[in-house]
Amino acid sequence: MSFDPRLYPERDFEIELRLLIEAIYLKYNYDFRNYSPASLKRRVQHALVQLQCDTVSALQDRVIHSQQHFSDLVQFLTVPVSEMFRDPAYFRALREQVLPVLATYPSLKIWIAGCSTGEEVYSLAILLHEEGLLERSLIYATDINPRSLQRAEDGIYPVGQVQRFTSNYQAAGGKRAFSDYYTAAYGSAIFDRQLKKQMTFADHSLATDAVFTETQLISCRNVLIYFNRALQDRAFGLFRDSLCHRGFLGLGSKETVQFSAHADDFETLTRQERIFRKR
Repeated sequence: MSFDPRLYPERDFEIELRLLIEAIYLKYNYDFRNYSPASLKRRVQHALVQLQCDTVSALQDRVIHSQQHFSDLVQFLTVPVSEMFRDPAYFRALREQVLPVLATYPSLKIWIAGCSTGEEVYSLAILLHEEGLLERSLIYATDINPRSLQRAEDGIYPVGQVQRFTSNYQAAGGKRAFSDYYTAAYGSAIFDRQLKKQMTFADHSLATDAVFTETQLISCRNVLIYFNRALQDRAFGLFRDSLCHRGFLGLGSKETVQFSAHADDFETLTRQERIFRKR
């Protein structure tokens, strides 16, 4: 038997979903309690089908008693989806309006929160390299998904994605041939090890962990849309406390610090590209 939403009373699903999320928090200290309910529901329904469970309770039983099953479920709850130079206008705005300011600092710390499988990490490293800033930068890349973090650290992506990556890079104002940054082998694109020298990968949860480090730039894109208002406010508080005086915050195309509890802590640098600056 496998999951069939037509046979699952809505109220039973909601109750069991709340119990599952609470069990995950108590057992593994992963806190999904303030994620968007609609998003969680979709993800868990998909997990039930893929993991061949007929009820959320059955899934919970597996997760509580098996670290491997929990790790499998995290892949559905976090949905690692990304691409290099995603939303090229964002990276062009960083290049033209943010990096010239960052160039005035003797050293830089940059935090990419919710880095997923690392495409944005390498994108930003390339950007810094082309503007002569990579050697004096430390890029902290964090996520709650250990498998995604490992893929990010490996820096290896399907070669079939490179054409889209290249197009994005060019639209973002790339200054070289994109092929300069990777080697193609066995159906994969392996990114230049020199880019990794300035990167540190670490587990960090915006739901439970504290301020990461003092930074000049934080990029957290397409993560907050999966949080409810309370968790969004917590994340913005972390970003405010992590940023140095007049530091920069970059968000996803559907995210904004406006209307949050910390709206007064930031001013808008580029509204369309969703880049803000700490007051």
